[in-house]
Amino acid sequence: MKKILIAATFAASASLSSQAINAAEYTVDPTHSFITFRVQHLGVSWLQGRFNDVTGSFSYDADNSSDSRVEMTVNTATIDSNHAERDKHLRSDDFLDTDKFPSATFKSSSFDGKTLKGELTLHGVTAPISIDVTKVGEGKDPWGGYRAGFVGTHNLKRSDFGISYNLGPAAEVVEMQFNIEGIRNK
Repeated sequence: MKKILIAATFAASASLSSQAINAAEYTVDPTHSFITFRVQHLGVSWLQGRFNDVTGSFSYDADNSSDSRVEMTVNTATIDSNHAERDKHLRSDDFLDTDKFPSATFKSSSFDGKTLKGELTLHGVTAPISIDVTKVGEGKDPWGGYRAGFVGTHNLKRSDFGISYNLGPAAEVVEMQFNIEGIRNK
């Protein structure tokens, strides 16, 4: 009986190990990855912007999405709303406080093929978020590599991360979009 239990445990471990091996590892291509945002301005229009420095990695298994994982880092000082004075204000302690919190990070905890869950650390606060994800595509590139791309969306409530500067109720939620392209590691 003991030998059967040991054999079953070994077989289960080998099965789990082979599943993890099927997940391909990717490095985020910072020149083809964008984290953008939009927030209502005074309830009459939209302010849009992006972060210009995004790094990270992910693993992806098309046959078993639960083996997938993501880790991303954003340099918050690279916020770009196409207006230098506004960007200076967004970097201040009224908003991102980039001197004190120079980066935002995300580490996934699960992926079911459509929803990526994990922990976002922003402005010194770590909280769980869910990102709706769609695979854009994958395939060989002209330089002999292999790429995969995804787009994700999340509505971020500023006050959940201690950013409470009063811009009116219309600006409490920031619509985030994550366009991530990775190059498969060889």
